[in-house]
Amino acid sequence: MVWRIRSKARWIVPSMASLRPPSISKDSFHCPPLSGFTSSLVGLPKRSLACSDPKNQLIYSAEAGENHSGLLPSVERNLTLRLEASGASSAQDCTNIKAENVYDGNSRVDLFGEMKMRFLSFKKHKYLEEREHFRTLAEAQAPKLSCVLNLQVQEQFMVIACADSRVCPSNILGFQPGEAFIIRNVANLVPPLENGPSETNAALEFAVNTLQVENILVIGHSRCGGIETLMSMQDDDNSSFIHSWIIKAKTAKLRAKAAVPHLNFEQQCRHCERESINNSLMNLLTYPWIEERAKKDMLSIHGGYYDFLNCTFEKWDLDAKNSNVTEKGARYLVKDTMYWY
Repeated sequence: MVWRIRSKARWIVPSMASLRPPSISKDSFHCPPLSGFTSSLVGLPKRSLACSDPKNQLIYSAEAGENHSGLLPSVERNLTLRLEASGASSAQDCTNIKAENVYDGNSRVDLFGEMKMRFLSFKKHKYLEEREHFRTLAEAQAPKLSCVLNLQVQEQFMVIACADSRVCPSNILGFQPGEAFIIRNVANLVPPLENGPSETNAALEFAVNTLQVENILVIGHSRCGGIETLMSMQDDDNSSFIHSWIIKAKTAKLRAKAAVPHLNFEQQCRHCERESINNSLMNLLTYPWIEERAKKDMLSIHGGYYDFLNCTFEKWDLDAKNSNVTEKGARYLVKDTMYWY
Protein backbone atom coordinates (compact mmCIF):
# COMPACT_ATOMS: atom_id res chain seq x y z
CA MET A 1 0.00 0.00 0.00
CA VAL A 2 1.35 3.44 -0.95
CA TRP A 3 0.23 6.71 0.55
CA ARG A 4 0.83 9.96 -1.37
CA ILE A 5 -0.04 13.24 0.25
CA ARG A 6 0.66 16.61 -1.38
CA SER A 7 0.19 19.78 0.67
CA LYS A 8 -2.76 18.32 2.59
CA ALA A 9 -1.04 17.86 5.94
CA ARG A 10 -3.10 18.75 9.00
CA TRP A 11 -1.54 20.43 12.04
CA ILE A 12 -1.88 18.66 15.37
CA VAL A 13 -2.20 21.00 18.34
CA PRO A 14 0.03 19.73 21.16
CA SER A 15 -2.91 19.71 23.57
CA MET A 16 -4.67 16.98 21.56
CA ALA A 17 -3.37 14.30 23.84
CA SER A 18 -6.06 11.92 22.75
CA LEU A 19 -4.24 11.27 19.49
CA ARG A 20 -1.41 8.92 20.27
CA PRO A 21 -0.40 7.33 16.96
CA PRO A 22 2.82 5.39 16.68
CA SER A 23 5.71 7.73 15.95
CA ILE A 24 8.12 7.43 13.07
CA SER A 25 11.81 7.35 13.81
CA LYS A 26 13.52 10.27 12.14
CA ASP A 27 16.39 7.90 11.37
CA SER A 28 14.27 6.49 8.55
CA PHE A 29 14.20 9.84 6.80
CA HIS A 30 16.73 11.37 4.48
CA CYS A 31 16.14 15.02 3.69
CA PRO A 32 18.72 16.81 1.54
CA PRO A 33 19.68 20.23 2.90
CA LEU A 34 18.05 23.31 1.43
CA SER A 35 20.20 26.14 0.13
CA GLY A 36 20.51 29.05 2.54
CA PHE A 37 19.52 27.16 5.66
CA THR A 38 21.46 25.37 8.39
CA SER A 39 20.68 22.44 10.60
CA SER A 40 22.81 23.73 13.46
CA LEU A 41 20.40 26.38 14.71
CA VAL A 42 20.08 26.75 18.47
CA GLY A 43 16.77 26.30 20.21
CA LEU A 44 14.92 24.60 17.38
CA PRO A 45 11.51 23.24 18.32
CA LYS A 46 10.95 19.59 18.88
CA ARG A 47 9.29 17.73 16.03
CA SER A 48 7.68 14.40 15.55
CA LEU A 49 5.99 12.60 12.70
CA ALA A 50 2.85 10.67 13.48
CA CYS A 51 0.99 8.23 11.32
CA SER A 52 -2.54 6.83 11.17
CA ASP A 53 -5.65 8.62 12.39
CA PRO A 54 -9.09 6.96 12.42
CA LYS A 55 -9.35 7.55 8.65
CA ASN A 56 -5.87 6.17 7.97
CA GLN A 57 -4.58 9.59 6.92
CA LEU A 58 -0.97 10.48 7.47
CA ILE A 59 -0.52 13.34 9.95
CA TYR A 60 2.38 15.72 10.30
CA SER A 61 2.82 16.85 13.88
CA ALA A 62 4.98 19.80 14.94
CA GLU A 63 5.51 20.41 18.63
CA ALA A 64 7.08 23.64 19.79
CA GLY A 65 10.02 23.33 22.13
CA GLU A 66 10.52 25.34 25.29
CA ASN A 67 13.57 27.26 24.12
CA HIS A 68 12.26 29.90 21.71
CA SER A 69 14.74 31.48 19.33
CA GLY A 70 12.37 32.76 16.65
CA LEU A 71 13.66 30.18 14.20
CA LEU A 72 12.08 27.00 12.99
CA PRO A 73 13.62 24.06 11.11
CA SER A 74 13.78 24.07 7.35
CA VAL A 75 16.37 21.42 6.70
CA GLU A 76 14.61 18.25 7.77
CA ARG A 77 11.19 19.27 6.54
CA ASN A 78 10.87 19.26 2.73
CA LEU A 79 9.10 21.96 0.79
CA THR A 80 6.57 19.28 -0.19
CA LEU A 81 6.56 15.77 1.20
CA ARG A 82 5.89 12.56 -0.68
CA LEU A 83 5.39 9.93 1.95
CA GLU A 84 5.52 6.31 0.91
CA ALA A 85 4.90 3.36 3.19
CA SER A 86 5.20 -0.35 2.62
CA GLY A 87 3.41 -2.92 4.74
CA ALA A 88 0.04 -4.38 5.59
CA SER A 89 -1.24 -1.51 7.74
CA SER A 90 -0.15 1.88 9.06
CA ALA A 91 -0.69 0.77 12.62
CA GLN A 92 1.62 -2.21 12.24
CA ASP A 93 4.50 -0.61 10.41
CA CYS A 94 5.26 3.09 10.01
CA THR A 95 9.01 2.70 9.83
CA ASN A 96 9.39 2.22 6.11
CA ILE A 97 8.11 5.65 5.10
CA LYS A 98 10.43 7.46 2.74
CA ALA A 99 10.44 11.25 2.28
CA GLU A 100 11.76 13.07 -0.76
CA ASN A 101 11.46 16.48 -2.34
CA VAL A 102 8.58 16.95 -4.72
CA TYR A 103 8.42 20.18 -6.69
CA ASP A 104 4.95 20.03 -8.16
CA GLY A 105 3.85 23.65 -7.82
CA ASN A 106 2.55 23.20 -4.27
CA SER A 107 5.76 24.11 -2.42
CA ARG A 108 4.28 27.49 -1.46
CA VAL A 109 1.90 25.67 0.90
CA ASP A 110 4.69 24.25 3.04
CA LEU A 111 6.58 27.55 2.91
CA PHE A 112 3.66 29.26 4.57
CA GLY A 113 3.26 26.28 6.85
CA GLU A 114 6.71 27.15 8.17
CA MET A 115 5.63 30.76 8.51
CA LYS A 116 2.52 29.64 10.37
CA MET A 117 4.62 27.80 12.94
CA ARG A 118 6.84 30.85 13.43
CA PHE A 119 3.76 32.97 14.02
CA LEU A 120 2.27 30.50 16.51
CA SER A 121 5.63 30.32 18.28
CA PHE A 122 5.70 34.14 18.49
CA LYS A 123 2.18 34.12 19.87
CA LYS A 124 2.98 31.53 22.52
CA HIS A 125 6.39 32.76 23.63
CA LYS A 126 6.02 36.51 23.11
CA TYR A 127 2.48 37.79 22.69
CA LEU A 128 0.74 35.72 25.35
CA GLU A 129 3.56 36.20 27.85
CA GLU A 130 3.45 39.99 27.36
CA ARG A 131 -0.25 40.43 26.68
CA GLU A 132 -0.63 43.65 28.65
CA HIS A 133 2.22 45.26 26.74
CA PHE A 134 0.68 44.37 23.39
CA ARG A 135 -2.71 45.65 24.54
CA THR A 136 -1.05 48.97 25.34
CA LEU A 137 0.54 49.02 21.89
CA ALA A 138 -2.88 48.43 20.34
CA GLU A 139 -4.09 51.81 21.59
CA ALA A 140 -1.48 53.89 19.71
CA GLN A 141 2.18 53.81 18.75
CA ALA A 142 4.72 55.89 20.62
CA PRO A 143 8.06 54.24 19.77
CA LYS A 144 10.11 54.50 22.94
CA LEU A 145 13.44 52.85 23.61
CA SER A 146 13.84 52.20 27.34
CA CYS A 147 17.09 52.52 29.24
CA VAL A 148 16.90 50.92 32.66
CA LEU A 149 19.94 51.55 34.83
CA ASN A 150 19.04 53.39 38.01
CA LEU A 151 16.57 55.62 36.19
CA GLN A 152 13.61 54.89 33.95
CA VAL A 153 14.52 56.74 30.75
CA GLN A 154 12.43 56.44 27.61
CA GLU A 155 13.17 58.24 24.36
CA GLN A 156 11.25 58.24 21.10
CA PHE A 157 13.27 56.46 18.44
CA MET A 158 13.35 56.20 14.64
CA VAL A 159 15.66 53.97 12.59
CA ILE A 160 16.49 54.20 8.88
CA ALA A 161 18.15 50.99 7.72
CA CYS A 162 18.94 49.04 4.57
CA ALA A 163 16.45 46.65 2.98
CA ASP A 164 19.17 43.98 2.83
CA SER A 165 17.78 40.78 4.37
CA ARG A 166 21.05 40.14 6.25
CA VAL A 167 20.92 43.27 8.40
CA CYS A 168 17.57 43.50 10.17
CA PRO A 169 17.93 46.26 12.80
CA SER A 170 15.51 44.57 15.21
CA ASN A 171 17.68 41.46 15.12
CA ILE A 172 21.00 43.29 15.42
CA LEU A 173 20.07 45.87 18.05
CA GLY A 174 17.27 44.00 19.80
CA PHE A 175 14.43 46.41 19.13
CA GLN A 176 11.22 45.05 20.60
CA PRO A 177 7.68 45.80 19.36
CA GLY A 178 6.85 49.41 20.14
CA GLU A 179 10.43 50.60 20.65
CA ALA A 180 11.40 52.01 17.25
CA PHE A 181 9.71 53.42 14.17
CA ILE A 182 11.66 51.74 11.36
CA ILE A 183 11.92 52.53 7.67
CA ARG A 184 14.07 50.37 5.38
CA ASN A 185 15.14 51.13 1.83
CA VAL A 186 17.91 50.25 -0.60
CA ALA A 187 21.26 51.40 0.86
CA ASN A 188 19.60 53.17 3.83
CA LEU A 189 19.45 56.51 2.00
CA VAL A 190 17.83 59.75 3.11
CA PRO A 191 17.12 61.88 0.03
CA PRO A 192 17.43 65.67 0.39
CA LEU A 193 14.27 67.78 0.56
CA GLU A 194 14.86 69.12 -2.95
CA ASN A 195 14.40 65.63 -4.44
CA GLY A 196 10.70 65.71 -3.67
CA PRO A 197 8.36 63.16 -2.08
CA SER A 198 9.49 59.62 -1.33
CA GLU A 199 8.53 56.81 1.01
CA THR A 200 11.45 57.72 3.27
CA ASN A 201 10.72 61.41 3.77
CA ALA A 202 7.03 60.63 4.24
CA ALA A 203 8.05 58.35 7.12
CA LEU A 204 10.37 61.07 8.44
CA GLU A 205 7.57 63.63 8.41
CA PHE A 206 5.27 61.32 10.34
CA ALA A 207 7.93 60.23 12.84
CA VAL A 208 9.22 63.73 13.60
CA ASN A 209 6.06 65.85 13.37
CA THR A 210 3.44 63.38 14.61
CA LEU A 211 5.27 60.88 16.80
CA GLN A 212 7.82 63.54 17.80
CA VAL A 213 10.76 61.15 17.93
CA GLU A 214 13.82 62.40 19.77
CA ASN A 215 16.41 60.26 17.99
CA ILE A 216 17.01 59.32 14.37
CA LEU A 217 19.55 56.56 13.71
CA VAL A 218 20.72 55.85 10.16
CA ILE A 219 22.34 52.41 9.94
CA GLY A 220 24.61 51.31 7.10
CA HIS A 221 26.45 48.02 6.77
CA SER A 222 29.35 46.20 5.14
CA ARG A 223 29.08 44.57 1.72
CA CYS A 224 26.14 46.80 0.78
CA GLY A 225 24.95 45.90 -2.71
CA GLY A 226 23.38 49.32 -3.17
CA ILE A 227 26.66 51.11 -2.51
CA GLU A 228 28.57 48.73 -4.78
CA THR A 229 26.05 49.53 -7.51
CA LEU A 230 26.53 53.25 -6.88
CA MET A 231 30.31 52.96 -7.10
CA SER A 232 30.28 50.95 -10.33
CA MET A 233 27.49 52.53 -12.38
CA GLN A 234 27.95 55.25 -14.96
CA ASP A 235 26.33 58.62 -14.40
CA ASP A 236 24.49 58.46 -17.72
CA ASP A 237 22.92 55.10 -16.88
CA ASN A 238 19.48 56.35 -15.93
CA SER A 239 17.32 53.59 -17.33
CA SER A 240 16.29 51.89 -14.09
CA PHE A 241 14.51 52.58 -10.81
CA ILE A 242 17.67 51.45 -9.01
CA HIS A 243 19.75 54.13 -10.70
CA SER A 244 17.13 56.80 -10.00
CA TRP A 245 17.25 55.93 -6.29
CA ILE A 246 20.95 55.20 -5.77
CA ILE A 247 22.10 58.34 -7.58
CA LYS A 248 20.80 60.31 -4.59
CA ALA A 249 24.04 59.28 -2.87
CA LYS A 250 26.28 60.50 -5.70
CA THR A 251 27.92 63.04 -3.38
CA ALA A 252 29.11 60.18 -1.15
CA LYS A 253 30.57 58.39 -4.17
CA LEU A 254 32.53 61.47 -5.25
CA ARG A 255 33.86 62.03 -1.73
CA ALA A 256 34.91 58.40 -1.36
CA LYS A 257 36.77 58.34 -4.66
CA ALA A 258 38.47 61.64 -3.84
CA ALA A 259 39.46 60.55 -0.33
CA VAL A 260 40.87 57.10 -1.14
CA PRO A 261 41.81 57.04 -4.85
CA HIS A 262 44.74 54.70 -4.15
CA LEU A 263 42.56 51.91 -2.72
CA ASN A 264 41.00 49.09 -4.73
CA PHE A 265 37.31 49.02 -5.63
CA GLU A 266 36.22 46.92 -2.66
CA GLN A 267 38.02 49.17 -0.18
CA GLN A 268 36.55 52.25 -1.82
CA CYS A 269 33.09 50.71 -1.39
CA ARG A 270 33.72 50.18 2.34
CA HIS A 271 34.71 53.85 2.61
CA CYS A 272 31.66 54.95 0.64
CA GLU A 273 29.34 52.95 2.90
CA ARG A 274 30.31 55.19 5.81
CA GLU A 275 30.41 58.32 3.66
CA SER A 276 26.88 57.61 2.47
CA ILE A 277 25.63 57.42 6.06
CA ASN A 278 27.05 60.88 6.78
CA ASN A 279 25.57 62.14 3.53
CA SER A 280 22.16 60.94 4.73
CA LEU A 281 22.68 62.59 8.12
CA MET A 282 23.36 65.89 6.37
CA ASN A 283 20.35 65.41 4.10
CA LEU A 284 18.21 65.19 7.22
CA LEU A 285 19.12 68.81 7.94
CA THR A 286 17.64 69.91 4.59
CA TYR A 287 14.21 69.42 6.17
CA PRO A 288 13.46 72.62 8.16
CA TRP A 289 11.38 70.82 10.79
CA ILE A 290 14.28 68.43 11.44
CA GLU A 291 17.01 71.09 11.37
CA GLU A 292 15.11 73.30 13.82
CA ARG A 293 14.67 70.50 16.35
CA ALA A 294 18.28 69.30 15.95
CA LYS A 295 19.78 72.75 16.54
CA LYS A 296 17.59 73.20 19.62
CA ASP A 297 18.70 69.82 21.04
CA MET A 298 15.17 68.50 20.74
CA LEU A 299 16.29 65.87 18.24
CA SER A 300 19.53 63.88 18.08
CA ILE A 301 20.84 62.51 14.79
CA HIS A 302 23.03 59.41 14.86
CA GLY A 303 24.93 57.29 12.37
CA GLY A 304 25.66 53.58 12.74
CA TYR A 305 27.73 51.09 10.75
CA TYR A 306 27.32 47.34 11.14
CA ASP A 307 30.13 45.10 9.91
CA PHE A 308 28.40 41.74 9.73
CA LEU A 309 31.58 39.91 8.68
CA ASN A 310 33.26 40.69 12.01
CA CYS A 311 30.08 41.47 13.98
CA THR A 312 31.14 44.95 15.09
CA PHE A 313 29.09 48.11 15.32
CA GLU A 314 30.27 51.70 15.08
CA LYS A 315 28.02 54.50 16.29
CA TRP A 316 28.48 58.27 16.11
CA ASP A 317 26.46 61.50 16.44
CA LEU A 318 26.07 64.33 13.98
CA ASP A 319 27.15 67.68 15.41
CA ALA A 320 24.08 69.46 14.03
CA LYS A 321 24.93 72.85 15.51
CA ASN A 322 28.33 73.06 13.83
CA SER A 323 27.47 71.25 10.60
CA ASN A 324 26.36 73.49 7.77
CA VAL A 325 24.10 72.17 5.05
CA THR A 326 23.60 75.52 3.33
CA GLU A 327 27.21 76.05 2.31
CA LYS A 328 28.31 74.89 -1.12
CA GLY A 329 29.69 71.41 -0.64
CA ALA A 330 28.00 71.09 2.81
CA ARG A 331 30.28 70.62 5.81
CA TYR A 332 29.51 68.00 8.43
CA LEU A 333 31.05 67.26 11.81
CA VAL A 334 30.59 64.15 13.93
CA LYS A 335 31.17 63.53 17.62
CA ASP A 336 30.94 60.89 20.35
CA THR A 337 32.07 57.96 18.21
CA MET A 338 31.68 54.57 19.90
CA TYR A 339 32.82 51.09 18.85
CA TRP A 340 31.02 47.93 19.95
CA TYR A 341 32.94 44.70 19.37
